[in-house]
Amino acid sequence: MTHDGAPRAGRKQWMGLAALALPTMLVSLDISVLFLALPHLSVDLGADATQQLWITDIYGFMTAGFLVTMGSLGDRIGRRRLLLVGGAAFGVVSLVAAMSTSPEMLIVCRALLGIAGATLLPSTLSLIGVMFRDPKQFGQAMAVWGTAFMVGIALGPAVGGALLERFWWGSVFVMGVPVMLLLIAALPLLPEYRDPDGGRLDLLSVVLSLGAILPLIYGLKAVARDGWAPGPLVAIAAGLVVGAVFVRRQRALEHPLFDLRLFRHRAFTAAVLIGMLCGSLQTGTGMEVALFLQTVEGLSPLVAGLWLLIPSLVLIVSINLTPRVAAKVRPGYVLGGGMLIAVLGQLLITQVAVGAVTLLIVFLSVCYFGVGPVGGLVNQVAMASSPPEKAGSAASMVATGGEFGVALGIATLGTLGTAVYRSELVLPAGAPAVAGDSINGAVGAASGLPAAQATELLDAARAAFTTGLHAVGAVNAVLFAGLALLAFTRLRHLAPFAGHHHPEPEQEQEPALTG
Repeated sequence: MTHDGAPRAGRKQWMGLAALALPTMLVSLDISVLFLALPHLSVDLGADATQQLWITDIYGFMTAGFLVTMGSLGDRIGRRRLLLVGGAAFGVVSLVAAMSTSPEMLIVCRALLGIAGATLLPSTLSLIGVMFRDPKQFGQAMAVWGTAFMVGIALGPAVGGALLERFWWGSVFVMGVPVMLLLIAALPLLPEYRDPDGGRLDLLSVVLSLGAILPLIYGLKAVARDGWAPGPLVAIAAGLVVGAVFVRRQRALEHPLFDLRLFRHRAFTAAVLIGMLCGSLQTGTGMEVALFLQTVEGLSPLVAGLWLLIPSLVLIVSINLTPRVAAKVRPGYVLGGGMLIAVLGQLLITQVAVGAVTLLIVFLSVCYFGVGPVGGLVNQVAMASSPPEKAGSAASMVATGGEFGVALGIATLGTLGTAVYRSELVLPAGAPAVAGDSINGAVGAASGLPAAQATELLDAARAAFTTGLHAVGAVNAVLFAGLALLAFTRLRHLAPFAGHHHPEPEQEQEPALTG
């Protein structure tokens, strides 16, 4: 027991946390594991540039769209039961995805995996709140959860590269099966939790949330691909209108999917925004660098994955250093300083030339070191800025923002890189038109050309893609600078997280938090 009467977690709870970290890492790993597999499955399934984007995007979109919905469902049927259902579904659909025979089949499987993943994240977060009552231990457990999520994203390309070196592209999905079997075997370590006062699942809110997110993302992707045409503008406008209706409905419901009252606290709002946008920028950069290593530098999946393991390890070190620093330095300064380091890394990436693999990895490592504090602090800031009875809702919102941010990064930064590639590439005479869609298309087209033409096409495609990478780095540098300003201005009042940290009671104005 602690001095305030909260029971301390024992060995069983910490073993249960390890079991919960497994699906968390897998759900996030599944976002980035396709970065290196994409060229292989695109050739095998005949996926065009638009289908490739949907294969990578739809998983994160569906996870983000259903995350809080599944959290509400878990309140009604039990978190551990939902974890069992979601884990089993994730394993079965992973096997089906590995056996896909068309781009459309894989897109559908990725969508179903996203929905299954949405059952896992809120269940793990809610059970952590049940298992760890002591405030200090709860903060440590949330840091472990955040580390597992971010490490999963970072390790995805390395894991994918290792699998692709020895197996076919479907192996990146098969690996989900043993992880889910381990989770199911560990369920006896976890308590069941059902909220006796949980509200009814509002199906209209579920429809409205998806009706807001998906048109917005589709519109952004279409603008990057086709310009400001009427179709994309209509989609963006429709998403915004539905989003406004969704927000209005949440304010009227007694048991909303999103408890908008949490956003009255400026620190909570800032934490959600930083987590979402940082995940977006990190994932978008990782995808572009993974493609650069494999298509521009011509590295094998295994070698590219091993190179990407270096910044992943730097990220792990940064995440684990953050709690120690945040015990002495205000979290707003820790997060803002990290964002400035990420700005430096992105600016350095804009100077990378073809053939400078070592420099690119060093620059990406600088960026990842700056991103690390987000994984180590955002959950704690959100929890500290929320009343204790709202901890589960707050954690779900942070997770939703992170998932949406990752998907948004892949969509917007991926399409930005593609748009720059298409505008910069001048196709040599005799080159197929498909080479102008994406660098994967150029690599595939070059294999059917005479040596001289193939070399000319690949040189032009590599130069155009490198320009696209520079553009992504420049945009990211500006956005990271904005996040630094947000952290410095909106979180500077928070005291260092030293010792036990007790959130203040819920109130209309910003709570005065102390260490």
